[in-house]
Amino acid sequence: MSSGPGADSAPAPDDNDTNHDHDRTSGAASGSKATFSSLKVRNYRLFFTGAIVSNTGTWMARITQDWLVLSLTGSSAAVGITTALQFLPMLLFGLYGGVIADRYPKRRLLLFSQAALGMCGLALAVLTLSGQIQVWHVYLIAFLLGMVTVVDNPTRQAFVSEMVGPRHLRNAVSLNSANFQSARLIGPAVAGVLITAVGSGWAFLLNGLSFLAPIAGLLLMRTSELHRTERAPRGKGQLREGLTYVAGRPELIWPIVLVGFIGTFAFNFPIWLTAFADKVFHAGAGTYGMFNTLMAVGSLAGALLSARRGSSRLRMLFGAAALFGALEITAALSPSFWLFAALLVPIGMMGLTVNVTANSSVQMATDPAMRGRVMSLYMMVFVGGTPLGAPIVGWLTDTYGARVGFAAGGAVAIVAAAAIGLILVRVGGLRVKVDLRPGRPHLRVVPRERLTAAA
Repeated sequence: MSSGPGADSAPAPDDNDTNHDHDRTSGAASGSKATFSSLKVRNYRLFFTGAIVSNTGTWMARITQDWLVLSLTGSSAAVGITTALQFLPMLLFGLYGGVIADRYPKRRLLLFSQAALGMCGLALAVLTLSGQIQVWHVYLIAFLLGMVTVVDNPTRQAFVSEMVGPRHLRNAVSLNSANFQSARLIGPAVAGVLITAVGSGWAFLLNGLSFLAPIAGLLLMRTSELHRTERAPRGKGQLREGLTYVAGRPELIWPIVLVGFIGTFAFNFPIWLTAFADKVFHAGAGTYGMFNTLMAVGSLAGALLSARRGSSRLRMLFGAAALFGALEITAALSPSFWLFAALLVPIGMMGLTVNVTANSSVQMATDPAMRGRVMSLYMMVFVGGTPLGAPIVGWLTDTYGARVGFAAGGAVAIVAAAAIGLILVRVGGLRVKVDLRPGRPHLRVVPRERLTAAA
């Protein structure tokens, strides 16, 4: 999702804003802080409504796919391979998807991509209902889904700004996350019931049909009300141009690096939750669905809180990332089923906060003409790292147990947040100031000049 004014250089430290709030340009974040303000826009309402339906189907299919692979193979590593294949195309071709999103009409691209995603879901349904399904079929369709997502993801994110404009952008980014997490409350529960009652194939069938809703929403939009952005002309060097643009801006590159580490090693929940449900707590698909629903409760709460916030502070990003990792380690060590289940709620909340804060801060600091390429790089790093991390995490989980695998992911999140936060402090000419006097903030980030003057 991309909108907001351009940022030709990293903002200088401001004495009145020592948190590096990069959301201080134009009105991108100064619009209404009402939780649902962007739904006033008719085109976005259509987009949002269609997304609820397709996202619910997507979550049903995700849960069903993970459990199907585990049932066919008995291996957490196989679940990791499936996840890796679905996100491998983003790693290999993600930047090309951003070039396509910047070059062609986004609404038209989304019509094609949503139809293709629906066809993949229907193909998996036919194979499963006919009794012909094999694990290599799941691998192949997961890879095809990933190929479509290479174009669909940056296009869908960049299209949000065309629907709502800069004033409602941050709110729309947060509501998209709330939409996705609301579907996550329903999809896993429905999938668990369907798998137990009638089999996996019906969940896949409903997912394929669910894509009719966003297609209808796109067709009903009033194109005259879209906020048009200048499309990038066909030309050489556009990938290199996007990479150079990001490389010269610390406010873009370091949040992207952080979400890369977290997405690669700390977001492998299909592997961990299937392993905890099956091997630690000796439960079935219903428990796996319940775990995902509990995470969705926290994620939805995090998304709605993000929708009310008017800015995206980097301090919040790094603090949320560190707390996210700490909660994962705590859950990994939890001795009881119900404590583990309860901890999934704040884990979902912190994970969503990391994602929304990084996403919106990167978008708001990006020039409109570069949004597709910048967001494709963001998604390539965040999602595309999964093919590298998922097999490693799956092997670690199979070899040393679910608790060790989960705790290792949390440790990576903490180390990445601390290390990259310190790098940004140094790059921005800042220092950490500790003040133990009563009634004052005990820990602040301040410009070096102020600290020197005080000395």
